[in-house]
Amino acid sequence: MNTYIATFFMHFGSIRYERMCKAKGYEARTMPVPRSLSSSCGTCVKYTAPEPLYDPDHDEMEQMVICNDDGSHTRIYQAEGLELR
Repeated sequence: MNTYIATFFMHFGSIRYERMCKAKGYEARTMPVPRSLSSSCGTCVKYTAPEPLYDPDHDEMEQMVICNDDGSHTRIYQAEGLELR
């Protein structure tokens, strides 16, 4: 299992995503976005799953990262039109 963080453009997106993760049986929680990731709305969902969870109908996602063992993050998804930070 891997740990991921998904950030969102609006708070409602994070709530919807957390519910989706839990409905699939994965541990997930909404929390403040780590400073190293920043975000438009300030909330994210941290979840544990065997692979990243993408939902094509869920267009509120800003970015998704995988949490590395050393505490760093590796971006694995970024919404189109956003410049890399």
